[in-house]
Amino acid sequence: MDFKEITELVKLVNKSNLIELKIKDGDFEITLRTEKHGLSRSEEPVTTYITPATPAPAPAAPAAAPVVKQVDLPAEAPVVVTAEDAEAKIDYLEIRSPMVGTFYRSSSPDKPPYIKVGDTIQQGSVVCIIEAMKLFNEIESEITGRIAKVMVEDATPVEYDQVLFLVER
Repeated sequence: MDFKEITELVKLVNKSNLIELKIKDGDFEITLRTEKHGLSRSEEPVTTYITPATPAPAPAAPAAAPVVKQVDLPAEAPVVVTAEDAEAKIDYLEIRSPMVGTFYRSSSPDKPPYIKVGDTIQQGSVVCIIEAMKLFNEIESEITGRIAKVMVEDATPVEYDQVLFLVER
């Protein structure tokens, strides 16, 4: 049923003595209601569209709770600091993606990357390109420091606010 046919139905119901009209045709259903015979006319005819119901997705199985086992260590146990632990304690600044798109480290595949690990950058330095909707956007650093780590692979999708680079002060 198209809009013109529905409009004609509304006019017919308003002119007739009908109080309610229901029409079902496959997945399409329409119900028109009016108040007649001196009753209040506060509501216009109501049109209701019902689409076929889709079954609700099955609930996910609950994840098993992790088993935690407490182990008592001797008081003299030596503390071992790995390189990863030392790196984790360094206070890095982050350069984050200002948009959703595809991350590129250089302006073209045959050009060198804008920056590499160990490079010192200044505020306003171009650090990468993010392609969004066929537009290539140069991303500039808002901080000054030394690039410690590139967090994203070249030519991969990035999300808004995703960390792109870690920078040492």
